[in-house]
Amino acid sequence: GVVEACLLHMLKRRAAGFLRTDKVAALFTKVGKTYAIAGDICKKVQELQQQVEGRKNQPNGQEPLKRQGSATSKMPVLTPQAIKHIWVRTALIEKVLDKIVQYIVDNCSKYYEKEALLADPVCGPILASLLVGPCALEYTKLKTADHYWTDPSADELVQRHRIHGVHGRQDSPSKRPALGIRKRHSSGSMSEDRFAASAREYVESLHQNSRTHLLYGKNNVLVQPKDDLEAIPGYLSLHQSADSLTLKWTPNQLMNGTLGDSE
Repeated sequence: GVVEACLLHMLKRRAAGFLRTDKVAALFTKVGKTYAIAGDICKKVQELQQQVEGRKNQPNGQEPLKRQGSATSKMPVLTPQAIKHIWVRTALIEKVLDKIVQYIVDNCSKYYEKEALLADPVCGPILASLLVGPCALEYTKLKTADHYWTDPSADELVQRHRIHGVHGRQDSPSKRPALGIRKRHSSGSMSEDRFAASAREYVESLHQNSRTHLLYGKNNVLVQPKDDLEAIPGYLSLHQSADSLTLKWTPNQLMNGTLGDSE
């Protein structure tokens, strides 16, 4: 729609056609007479429009039997929005929209008034250059209902860990026991409540929120606290805040809700 607005800005009436209601179609058709690439787009659009009209005339939107399996019947069904912008859309999918706009810019005096956007010596070439990126993409897949998926929530991350670590636990993964922390007698500086609060804060930090963003998380990452101790599996996560990156690691037993007899 934005590209069409740029193409229609101060378009000459002669270029748009006196009786044509679809000025974009008139412009592409006129350009297609002298530019082969635009001419090919005109043919493709006409085929698509004929296909749309043919489907409208068929009961229940089905194709005739003689056309089953043909290349035309394999074309995707166009939405009303796609039909509305079919000229620009087709040129974009065929990866030639930037070339067509560049040709129009190079020959702007034929189609536009002097004050038009595409006739501007700076804005015209910039528009053509901006379209190079979109024309380099492959438009082969449509958006589906799951394209809104972003990152799993903390509950899902913890549940995944419980599922992967269920072989090491005797209780059911569906049960969530209270967070039981055995106080270390060698250090009296951290109380049981403070340690439990720190654990709860860590699990809460797995949520996406306005303060921190979870960049990466992985289960069963081994950490060796001392040379003479065995490596301990735990949950590793990388968080980003406004001014820093934070790397966190928590033992699996703490993530499971209990430390048992472990120090």
